[in-house]
Amino acid sequence: MSDARFEDGAEAPLRLRAETADDLAVMAALVQDAVLSATDITYDRKARRLGLLINRFRWEDRAQAEAQGRPFERVRALLLISDVLGVQLAGVAPGATGTVLSLLDIGWAPGADGAGRLTLTLAGDGAIAVEVECLNLALRDVTRPYLAPSRKAPQHPE
Repeated sequence: MSDARFEDGAEAPLRLRAETADDLAVMAALVQDAVLSATDITYDRKARRLGLLINRFRWEDRAQAEAQGRPFERVRALLLISDVLGVQLAGVAPGATGTVLSLLDIGWAPGADGAGRLTLTLAGDGAIAVEVECLNLALRDVTRPYLAPSRKAPQHPE
C-alpha cells in the first residue's frame, strides 16, 4: 500500500451508493434539478429495478466554474433504484415522448424492517413513488461533462 498522491484527488466521474437516509440526502442534493425525458425511465419488475437516465447539473463543480468564470456543466448519469416492490406515477405519462421532467428532490419515508417509500418529486406537481424493500440506490456518471445549454445554474426562490 502506498501513500495517497495529489493526483489521486483529480476529478473523476461520480459513482455513489445510498443505503442510509444520510447517504440519500447527499445523493438527492447532487441530482437536484436533473432533467430527463419520460422515455428515460425504465422499470424492470422482474429485476426489481427502476432506472432513470438523467442530465445532472454538476453542483459539485459550481463554485469552481464561478471562480474560473466559465459556463456551468451537466453530465449524463444513471440513477438506479434497486429492491423495488412497486412504482406509482403521478403527473407523468409513461413513455411520453417530448415530455421533459425536472427532478427536484428525493424523499424517504421509512417503514417497517428497513422497507419504505422513496418519493421523487418533479417540477409541475409530478412525482414517482417507489416502494422499496430497503434503501439501495446508485448514481453513476456515464458521460463526460458538457456545457449546460442555459450556461446558468438553476435558481430556486428563497
